[in-house]
Amino acid sequence: MYLIYRENDSELLQAHAHVWNQIYNFINSMSLKCAVQLGIPDIISKHGKPMTLDELVTALPIHPTKSQYIYRLMRILLHSGVFSLQIIGQEEAYVLTKASQLLVEDNPLTLKPFLLAALNPALTTPWCHLSTWFQNDDPTPFATVHGMTLWDFAGHEPKFNGFFNEAMASDARLVASVVLHKCKDVFKGLNTLVDVGGGTGTMAKAIAKEFPQTECTVFDLKHVVADLKGDGNLKYVGGDMFEAIPPADALLLKWVLHDWNDEECVKILKKCKEAITSNGKVGKVIIIDMMRENKKGDDESIETQLFFDMLMMVLLNGKERDEKEWAKLFQEAGFSDYKINPILGLRSLIEIYP
Repeated sequence: MYLIYRENDSELLQAHAHVWNQIYNFINSMSLKCAVQLGIPDIISKHGKPMTLDELVTALPIHPTKSQYIYRLMRILLHSGVFSLQIIGQEEAYVLTKASQLLVEDNPLTLKPFLLAALNPALTTPWCHLSTWFQNDDPTPFATVHGMTLWDFAGHEPKFNGFFNEAMASDARLVASVVLHKCKDVFKGLNTLVDVGGGTGTMAKAIAKEFPQTECTVFDLKHVVADLKGDGNLKYVGGDMFEAIPPADALLLKWVLHDWNDEECVKILKKCKEAITSNGKVGKVIIIDMMRENKKGDDESIETQLFFDMLMMVLLNGKERDEKEWAKLFQEAGFSDYKINPILGLRSLIEIYP
């Protein structure tokens, strides 16, 4: 039975507000994108102390007629927790939160490139065609819009390829910082390591610097590594992980397998097994990827996991997996054992062995 409004019954209005909030959720992300493009986190950071509205408006590269609207932009970003307020004398002043500190450009762990890539029209437009995709036989909504896979699109569009790689690099810097602090032992004693799908090599560079005795190879598609040059114990190799992977004591797959469906993951993992056993030794594969239902359990974490699972479906035909799904892939690819270390919040470090 449909809800019928009564004077003392708020259920209908609560449901109405809930639907409205779902409809307009995009306003949070687009307001944040605007703030980053205007440089608001950078301006507040460089100011060096809490910043009043008048000070912020004066510092912003905006048309004078738009000054009156900055308060409204900041108000919603305060509500979403991106910024916060402090009272200075009789005035309110804006300060950075832990979240907005990650959007400051000169922060070594900045996520600014990731945000700008994720909200680029090339990646957001496919969401407008999700229902169309459900009614056709295209592999992804991305293919419905662009007529090709994301990887082919990146190969044909140098500008897109550049900001996509920088987005992945910004994430890799954060992950490398945590992994090399909390899981250093995972990489000790390795003579050789291959970062499979390693992009521009951010993760491998950090490992190579920390372990100078380990020969590190960044292995990715030719158009990704074509103009990149190695140095010291770091080198770049172009190729296709579905065909062959360079042999090594250990392989690293950071945020790779969630891009692919189960059948494709098994193929990749079989090539990984060949690579870590081809030299007569028995190596290991190190996976950094999301683990659904990782027992963190709070509503925000669950929502993030569901967001990424939908993102993989829309852009890449991949998915996020729980432990049972991961274990099934490992078994089908011929691996005998695995170990999970949930050190990366929503993502885990998984070691698998032949």
